[in-house]
Amino acid sequence: MQGKKNKTIWPVCLMLSLTAPIFAQESAETWYEEGRAVVERNLSYRYPNIEVPFAKNVILFVGDGMGVSTVTAARILEGQLNGKFGEENELFFETFPNVALSKTYNTDAQVPDSAGTMSAMVTGIKTDRGVLSVNQQVTRSNCNSSLGNEVPTFLEIAEQKGMSTGIVSTARITHATPAANYAHSVERDHEDDRDVTRLTDPENCRDIAAQLIELSANIPSSDGLEVALGGGRRSFLQRVDGADPETGDQGERLDGRNLTQEWLDAHQNSAYVWNKRDFENIDINATDHLLGLFQPSHMQYAYDNQSDIGGEPTLSEMTSKAIDLLSKNDKGFYLNVEGGRIDHAHHALNPFRALMDTIEFSKAVKTAFEKVDLSETLIIVTADHSHTLTIAGYPGRGNPILGKVSAGNEPRLASDGLPYTTLGYINGRGQRTDLTDVDTANEGYRSEALIPLSSETHGGEDVPIYAVGAGSDLVRGVMEQHVIFHVMMEASRMTDRD
Repeated sequence: MQGKKNKTIWPVCLMLSLTAPIFAQESAETWYEEGRAVVERNLSYRYPNIEVPFAKNVILFVGDGMGVSTVTAARILEGQLNGKFGEENELFFETFPNVALSKTYNTDAQVPDSAGTMSAMVTGIKTDRGVLSVNQQVTRSNCNSSLGNEVPTFLEIAEQKGMSTGIVSTARITHATPAANYAHSVERDHEDDRDVTRLTDPENCRDIAAQLIELSANIPSSDGLEVALGGGRRSFLQRVDGADPETGDQGERLDGRNLTQEWLDAHQNSAYVWNKRDFENIDINATDHLLGLFQPSHMQYAYDNQSDIGGEPTLSEMTSKAIDLLSKNDKGFYLNVEGGRIDHAHHALNPFRALMDTIEFSKAVKTAFEKVDLSETLIIVTADHSHTLTIAGYPGRGNPILGKVSAGNEPRLASDGLPYTTLGYINGRGQRTDLTDVDTANEGYRSEALIPLSSETHGGEDVPIYAVGAGSDLVRGVMEQHVIFHVMMEASRMTDRD
């Protein structure tokens, strides 16, 4: 028995002994150097004496949770909504000439979160889950650990170079993916000052919403973000009755600050909007700084967009408006666009809304593509991580992607005698049930899940990267996620731009 125990424990001990030195060797410097080295390698693949235009403009699209299975299922659904079989369809960004895979793990996690992954894309280093644009030397939620461990972001570098910058998201703009562009935080959930209970020594941390408003004060020669569009209004408003103009609810801020007013006070030719009517009426020529907060929390799913009380723009419409405003700067712009609610629908085991948001995300990419000059613009489309969505069960060609697996006109039955769907999740708040009389294509359908959890989790496999435009040939092969930053830096020639 003792021998058997030793045989079981020995590989684990070996694994730990091999892992500890590797972790000890990692640092912000090593991640950065390795990322830059990959770009140097990819530069060597270019034909000699070929002049490659630099990217005056960079647009980074992130489909939050948009793994390969999500792309495939959304491609099929879009095709079927257009009367086709579906499998032969292409989402717009799938036509891009340069495709690669991104390794998404965090420095402390095999399966990542959005904070660590987006931080990698915009800082050029990998870091821990749950933290924003700081290195892995911090301790999550410990404000004393952040000093000196902040890492400059691509957006901040662009601001220093005189470019215009913007963020667009269907999630709260203080949520992990958009926030990683402009905030440095040891706790992704510190979105406003009411969240201090999550922190150790909170007096040494600035909340994320405040960091957005105060960005210009912390970057030399910067006038701050030109565009910020999305949800998350509550973190900008005071915690008093009636603070929210749409719902009449309280905001979240305990410090008495109204950050929407501070935005207006901080910038000349600025505007703040919270509904679609005012958004549509914005005069781009008279507006240099635009803040749009269309929900107290996240914006509506794409399918539910038209049901909003005050009305809200689509992701495509926000993308279009952002490019119109940012394009006024002759020095170029950087824009990050997030399809944030793909992720939320997956967590809720709602494939219908996840796929519909992915289709709208693809439309936003097409909108951007048609508005810019690709000879001076780099467009990258990727995901921060995937989900546990699977496509399986031997359905026939053209079988409804949201439907049950069928054999002819009859559903196939599993070994338990019950029908099953093509799409499923490995885990989440769901269980095996009789789907005979259930419309699995209905917008409210919640999928079955193999392992019962309070919420479906992220997946850990590689996610795709699609690229087109100036410098897009640097996207190739299997890349560490933080290499995306180095591709953007090289394509835009940040190191030698006047």
